[in-house]
Parts: sequence; structure tokens; C-alpha cells
Amino acid sequence: MALRQLAATAAQRTGLCWASPTASQVGSNVSIALRTVFARGFATVEQGYSYAGSHEWVKVDGDTATIGISDFAQAELGDIVYVELPEAGSEVEKGNNFGVVESVKAASDVYSPVSGEVLESNQALADEPGKVNSEPFSGGWMLKVKLTDPSQVDSLMDASAYEKHCEENAH
Repeated sequence: MALRQLAATAAQRTGLCWASPTASQVGSNVSIALRTVFARGFATVEQGYSYAGSHEWVKVDGDTATIGISDFAQAELGDIVYVELPEAGSEVEKGNNFGVVESVKAASDVYSPVSGEVLESNQALADEPGKVNSEPFSGGWMLKVKLTDPSQVDSLMDASAYEKHCEENAH
């Protein structure tokens, strides 16, 4: 109990998302619970980004939005082995699927948190899909989109709200 409280306090002070182990994990093998806490328990939530409930992030610069999946999402997926993204010139629509991320665990659709025209997709992910795991907010970005309605960003969560969302949805 004290270890969980210490870890939760440390996570909160450093801006990390805390995923508390479940009651069954606490009551069972301690090493499994510790592995869960330390493997998935902390996810970086970057300030200055906006987040969708489906765990995509957006960083806006003028009328261009850079989109990727959150640290929480990549940790839940596990090792990313393949990323499928749309080509430049195509359109993405808020809430609609724009690509697929495959991991050693599963394949998962990726949804656009905003609408717009794809200016660029991260071609480096074709050869190095693991950048989504190792650099979710930098080298692991997925799309750059010219926003058709910049006000859509206002409906997304800020870092604080997204941290709460992570806590509520942690497994």
C-alpha cells in the first residue's frame, strides 16, 4: 500500500499518468503487480498537446496539426511492428479512422482527432515503426494535417484532463 501511494505521488508530481494495480493483482503475486505498475503504470502526458479520448494527441502550430498516439496508448499496445498511414493529399475527418497500428499483441485503428488535408505522413515509421514506442511525441508522430476547422481542437482534452482519463481507463 505504501509503495503504491509513493509511486502515485511521484507520478503526480512529475506529470506522469498513474495506473494503479487492480485488486486481484495486489492480492496475488507481488511481482506481477510490480511488473504491471512499472511496465504500464507511468505514461508521459505532455503539456501543450491536446488529446482525444481514443488516445491520439494533437500539437497545433498555426493551421497545421501534428498527430500521433499517446504514450499511454503505445504502452497498452506493446511493441509496434507496423504502421499504415494515409498519403499526402488525402482527407481525414474528426472521429474517423485514418490508419492502423499493429503490435505484437494486436492491430488497432487510429482515429483522427481533427479534420483536414494530410500534408505529410511520417514515412520513417515504415522502416522504424518502433519510434511510436520510443518517441511517441517526437519521432513517432504520424501525420501533419492542414486544419479545416481549428475550433475542433477546443473539444479535445488538455494534459490535466487526459491524465484523469488515463487513470480512469487504466487496466
